[in-house]
Amino acid sequence: MWNDPIKNLLHLYEDGGLNRRELVHRLTKITGSMAAAIAAMESAGLAEVTPAACPSGVSVAENDPAVYAQTLSISGDGGPLYVYQALPANWVGTRRPAILVIHENRGLVDHIKDVTRRIAKAGYVGLAVDLLSRQGGTDKFPDPNDAAAAYNKTTVEGRRQDMLNTLLTFRDQIYVTRDRLGVVGFCAGGGNVWDLALNTDILSAAVAFYGPGIAMDQLSQLTTPIMCVYAELDRAITGQLGPVVSAMSTMQKRFEVHIYENTNHAFFNDTGPRYDPAAACDAWTKTLVFFGRHLIAQPQ
Repeated sequence: MWNDPIKNLLHLYEDGGLNRRELVHRLTKITGSMAAAIAAMESAGLAEVTPAACPSGVSVAENDPAVYAQTLSISGDGGPLYVYQALPANWVGTRRPAILVIHENRGLVDHIKDVTRRIAKAGYVGLAVDLLSRQGGTDKFPDPNDAAAAYNKTTVEGRRQDMLNTLLTFRDQIYVTRDRLGVVGFCAGGGNVWDLALNTDILSAAVAFYGPGIAMDQLSQLTTPIMCVYAELDRAITGQLGPVVSAMSTMQKRFEVHIYENTNHAFFNDTGPRYDPAAACDAWTKTLVFFGRHLIAQPQ
C-alpha cells in the first residue's frame, strides 16, 4: 500500500496529516489534473467529507492544570528515544499504572500527544514513544509525507525494541505501578499493539484501534487481554478480523471486539476527515473501562 503515492496521500489525509487543499494540490501534481485528483478522492469516498466538530472536553490542552507533560530522552538500542510523558498533576507520592500510546505512521504528532494527555487526565501515567527516534525524531520531518516515508524505513523488530525499552524504563520509576502496564495504538500503531502483545508478557491490557497485520501463527502466544476497535467501512483491515476472532475464541483468549457501524478508518482521530464524534467517544469510554478493569481492578 505504502508504495502507491496516491493511496499514501489519501491515507495521510484520513489521519489528519494533510488538509483538503494540500491533498488536492499534491494529488494534482501526481495525476496531472485537478479533475483526476478529485476523481481519486471520490473513489476513496473522500470528495465531500468534512470533519465533524470535536465535542467539548475531548481534547486535553497542553496547559491543562490537571496534567503535567514533557518530552524526555531515554536510552534505546538505536540511540536516544524521545518519549512524551503526561502525568496527572497530583502524581507525586503515588504509583499509577502506565499506558503506552503508539502513534500512526506519521510519527509522534500533536494528536497523539493529546491522546497521551487524555490518558493522564484519566489518572494514568501516559507515555508516547517516538518511533522515528532512530532517524532523529518526528520533528525532523515537518512534511507528513516525509514522516511516513521515514516510518516505512523502520523495522518490526526495531519498533518492538523501542516500545519495550520505553515500557521497561518507565515501569521502574517510583510513580509507576510496575506490574500494571497497558498499551493503545492507532492504525499502524494498532498493528504495533498486536505485535507487542504477541511478543511480550509484561502487559496487563492492550487496545488496538484498526490495527493491521495480525500474525495468525502467533496468536497462541497471546497472554494479554486485548480489546479490538475497528470500523465497519474499513473493509481491507476489518475484513481480516473474522479468522482472528475465531482463533482467539477457540484458544479461550481474553478479548473484546467492537466494530463501529458506518465508520471508516481513523474515525477516532479528531484532526482528520473521517472523525466520527459519537463512535470516537463511545470507543474511548470503552477503552478507559477496559483499562480500569485490567490495570486497576486487580488483586494487589
